[in-house]
Amino acid sequence: MRKYRHAAGISQEALADLAGIHRTYVGDVERGERNLSLLNMVRLSSALGVRLSQVILEMERKLGHKA
Repeated sequence: MRKYRHAAGISQEALADLAGIHRTYVGDVERGERNLSLLNMVRLSSALGVRLSQVILEMERKLGHKA
């Protein structure tokens, strides 16, 4: 999510406001300290203007998952 947030040029606080979640949650997610629920993945990707499928595909590639 950090990559997409930086590309959008917005702060964690702005992203949290757009997604309707708490700013500390965004920070925790970006540091890998918290797992995302599907609902929050949808909220964050929507707030960033990125398709959730794109985010998931990139995560799978990073983890070496063969789809």
